[in-house]
Amino acid sequence: MYKKGIVWLYVFLIAALADIALLLHAAPSYRLLSKPLIVAALLGYFLQSTVLIKGSILRISVSAALIFAVAGDILLMYPGLYLYGMGAFFMTHICYIVAFKLTQNHIFNPLRVNFIKMFFYNLPIYILAAFIYFLIHRQLLELKIPLIVYLLATVMMVTLARERFGRTHAASFWQVFIGAFFMFTSNAIQALDKFFYPVPDGKILIMGTYVLAQLLIIMGIRSHLVHIR
Repeated sequence: MYKKGIVWLYVFLIAALADIALLLHAAPSYRLLSKPLIVAALLGYFLQSTVLIKGSILRISVSAALIFAVAGDILLMYPGLYLYGMGAFFMTHICYIVAFKLTQNHIFNPLRVNFIKMFFYNLPIYILAAFIYFLIHRQLLELKIPLIVYLLATVMMVTLARERFGRTHAASFWQVFIGAFFMFTSNAIQALDKFFYPVPDGKILIMGTYVLAQLLIIMGIRSHLVHIR
């Protein structure tokens, strides 16, 4: 079943390349089709390749993450809808957090969690997030609270991806973790570009890391399902 939907990956690749080309040629109106099609194609691939787990919480959470991402891609193309776009991607992160917990060969027991050890493992991520917030916080104004909440969700998504180490197949762990970190990177570049200082080729970097993030996360979840069969 996991070889099904390969056509959707070709659509994903074509849409991603087309969107980058449109960015380079400053043709934003045409991106109304190419940008949402990128993640929509991944959604088609995921749904077609996971028919055997139809109705599962994992399939629902990942599908919801991708649907919210498509909505966010569209909303963020309109400056006046920036806050709504953030809200859509906040829900994407929450859905991915659920998916990352579900794709662990591990039963969670809060009584056996070493919180100090976990804190130090995640410390580099915390420091990086804090540094980004330090750079942008003065320009946030009324968006300060929403951005803090959004940043916390992004950090939690990356730390949950890191938590999967040793609790899933190595390929699945690295794909999901690198994908989650790329998602964090894409968000960080976007925040710096919008609220701190224009990043050279920022839009290309944002889309490039975002496209890789979504692909790696979906392929990592797929890899987990393959190895538990």
